[in-house]
Amino acid sequence: MTRLLAYSDALAEATTLAMERDPAVFLMGVGVDDPGGIFGSTTLPHDRFGDARVFDTPISECALTGAAIGAALTGMRPLMVHARCDFLLLTLDQLANHAAKWSYMSGGRLSAPVVVRAVIGRGWGQAAQHSQSVQAALAPFPGMQVIMPATAYDAKGMLLSALTGRWPVVCLEHRWLYGLKDDVPEGFYTVEIGRARTARAGTDATVVALSHMVVEAMKAADVLAKEGIDVEVVDLRSVVPWDRETVCASVRRTGRLVVADTGPRSFGVGAEIAAVVNEELFGELRAPVRRVGLPDVPTPCAPVLEAAFYPGSADLVRTVRALVRGVDHGARGDASAARHDKPFSGAF
Repeated sequence: MTRLLAYSDALAEATTLAMERDPAVFLMGVGVDDPGGIFGSTTLPHDRFGDARVFDTPISECALTGAAIGAALTGMRPLMVHARCDFLLLTLDQLANHAAKWSYMSGGRLSAPVVVRAVIGRGWGQAAQHSQSVQAALAPFPGMQVIMPATAYDAKGMLLSALTGRWPVVCLEHRWLYGLKDDVPEGFYTVEIGRARTARAGTDATVVALSHMVVEAMKAADVLAKEGIDVEVVDLRSVVPWDRETVCASVRRTGRLVVADTGPRSFGVGAEIAAVVNEELFGELRAPVRRVGLPDVPTPCAPVLEAAFYPGSADLVRTVRALVRGVDHGARGDASAARHDKPFSGAF
C-alpha cells in the first residue's frame, strides 16, 4: 500500500525500519535528537529508540566520522548526519582514505558500510559556508558511493539500500526537497544504487538532472511542451556509480543533452557526464552538450544575488530552447525560485 509521504518523513521511516530489522544500526550526529530532528528526518527514530541508539554528538566532523568508520569495521551499521554538507570536507581523509579503501586493501575481507547523510542547497541566505553541493569533490574515490535522491520514494528506498549494503555511502539531500510529497509504499523496499530513472519521456532533448534540479527540469519540460518541444527528463539518482547506459540510451534517442547539476558548472558532475556522452555518442549528437550549474563564485547571501546565482527552470527552458531551435534569450537566473525561501527558524 502506498500513501503520500514527505521526503523528510520517508528518510525517518527508512531509518526506523532499518533499526527495527538490525540492532547494529544506530544514528548519530549534531542535532539528531533535537525537537526539529534535522527537518523532521530523525524525530521518529529518536522517539522509537531513544538516546541509546539515536544520539547527539560534539562538533568534530573528522573525529566522529573516524569513530563511525571504526564501528562499521567491527560489524556495526552507523548512520551519521552532517547537517552542513560544507563541513564534509573536514571528513574527506576519513571517507576517501579509510572508508572507501578498506575493502580493497583487505582483499574484500573487511568493509566499512558507514552511511553519511548531509544537507545541501540554498536556504534563508546560508551563503558561502553553509550551502555548497560537494558531490564532485566526493566522486573521484573508488569504493565510496554517492547518492542524491530527488523524491520521497527514492529517499526511502535508497537509504534502505545504503543501510543494508556493504559499501560506504554518502547521501546528499537538498533542503528544498524535505517538504515535497510522493507516493511511498509502506514497509521495507529498496531502490538500486546506480540506476537512473526516466522521470519523463521525450523525443527532442534529454535533461539529466540531479537532486532538486529534477524538480526544476520537470517544470521546464512543462513550459517547453507548450512550445512544441518534447523533453525527456532523466533523474540520475546516483552520482557514484552513475547510470551511463540509461543516459546514453536517452541521448541516442533525442540527439541533444543538457545536464542540470546543483553544484558548480566547472569541474562538476555535469562535466563528467558531458565527457562520457561526447566520447561514446559524438557522431550521434545533433548539438553540443550543455551544462547548467552554479557559476564560479562563492555563494552570495543577499536574496537578489541568490536569485541570479542559483539556476532554475527558466535557465533550463532557455538552454533547451537554444539547443533545439537556436533561440537564446532571457536573463540568467530564476527569480521565481526565491519563493521557496523561508525566514530563519532554527539551526538547520
